[in-house]
Amino acid sequence: MIRLFLVDDHAVLRHGLRLLFQQDASLQVVGEADSGEQLLARLPTTPCDVVLLDLHMPGLDGLATTERLHAEFPEVRVLVLSMVDNERAIGQVLAAGASGFILKNAGHDEIVVAVRTVAAGRRYLCSELGLAMLDKLLNGIAEPVPKPTGGLSAREQEVLQLVADGLTTAAIADKLFTSPRTVETHRQTIMEKTGAKNTAALIKAAASQGWLK
Repeated sequence: MIRLFLVDDHAVLRHGLRLLFQQDASLQVVGEADSGEQLLARLPTTPCDVVLLDLHMPGLDGLATTERLHAEFPEVRVLVLSMVDNERAIGQVLAAGASGFILKNAGHDEIVVAVRTVAAGRRYLCSELGLAMLDKLLNGIAEPVPKPTGGLSAREQEVLQLVADGLTTAAIADKLFTSPRTVETHRQTIMEKTGAKNTAALIKAAASQGWLK
């Protein structure tokens, strides 16, 4: 049994995670907190194996909380769950003692895999972040990193091209080695940036701007 402690200042997210973990008999949520201070106050009487920790919280933030956990409860594994995809922030929390980092828009299956991985004493970086960093490394070696087109990020441009090619969300997710939920998030962001109301309008606008190959 892997004992989990959920720490996030958004009750709705904690509730969603609790429901997710309740589907697996080998995972047990033993506590919840809305701040780093509350977590540290409860841990002495609430033993756990893994803390799922938000990076940005009022008061003691995720980085400072990770440092305290690493110093005071070294046996507890820390998995940071955040929307932040900045390499510097990720490096800071891993250096502070976190065992893993995963984006909040990751698929449910990947979140469970991340929990199991850090509970087993290994490190985990979610697939989307790992692939993005690899892309940057390879692009830096092969050629200059291309500037975003039309205000879209490089990954959003990839998703846009694949949508225009007629691929389904599931097919795009497989091709980009990410989750369908992440693809849908990118699609929604692209729609908001371009002002398109539907896929047909999006493709028409992208074609007129010369964004498609």
